[in-house]
This record gives sequence, C-alpha cells and structure tokens, in this order.
Amino acid sequence: MTGSRNVDSGTRSEGTLDSRYGRAPNRRLRDRRSLWITSGVFAVVLVGWVVWAGLGGSQPLLETRDIRNVVQDGRNVTVTFEASIPVGASASCAVEALNQSFAVVGWKVIDLPPSDQYSRTFTEQLLTSEPATTGLIYRCWLT
Repeated sequence: MTGSRNVDSGTRSEGTLDSRYGRAPNRRLRDRRSLWITSGVFAVVLVGWVVWAGLGGSQPLLETRDIRNVVQDGRNVTVTFEASIPVGASASCAVEALNQSFAVVGWKVIDLPPSDQYSRTFTEQLLTSEPATTGLIYRCWLT
C-alpha cells in the first residue's frame, strides 16, 4: 500500500508541476493549431498584397522625358519635353528652371489637353527671377 501511495502522490506532483509550468496534455494540439492559424493569416495577407499590387498596375501610365532646354538670356529658359499620356486623357505638368546651385528660379504649371496620340512633344518658355542654368520637367499628373 505504501508503494501505491507513492505512485499516486508522484503522479499528482507531476500533474501539479505540469499545470504549474504550462505543460498540458493537449499542448501539441494547441501548438499545431496556432501554427495553422499563423500560416493562414500569413497566406491571407500575402494574397491581399498580390491582389492590391496587381490592381495598382492597371492604372494608366503617364511618362515624361526631357528633350532639351535652352537658356535664352538671364530671364528666359525654353524647355522642350515629351509627354506620353493615355489617349483621351488630359494632364498637367510643372516645368521648372534651376540656377547654378539647383535652386528653383522659374516655375510654371501647364495644362496638356486630351489627344488621339499617346506621345507628344511640348515646348514651354519660362520667365526666371535670376539667370538659370537649366530647365526641366518637375512632375506631371493626370487631370
């Protein structure tokens, strides 16, 4: 009888230690379940990102390219650029003139009307507040 008592008390103390330190009989089941839940959440986030990135790529593209600039005198710069705009869409572009230290000395926003052509060339003259060394496209956007 004493032996069975020791076995019982040993089992009870082992169960007490397991519960005290978080070791439960269904621990493996919980670990497996948490692994599946984590994997599922990761898969949902990954699929959501792929769909979001894929849909963002279907928006119309607007591309610009500086062709040349001519500093005419201390107050004028002519900027020639190419704009590729989706057919039938209008856009606006900001053209800037920079001085020797790359400070903006001239700025103009121009509106580009819709057209049947994707790529078109534009020439714009800018007035400057001081002598400029270059002129270029700052940014264009669809309107």
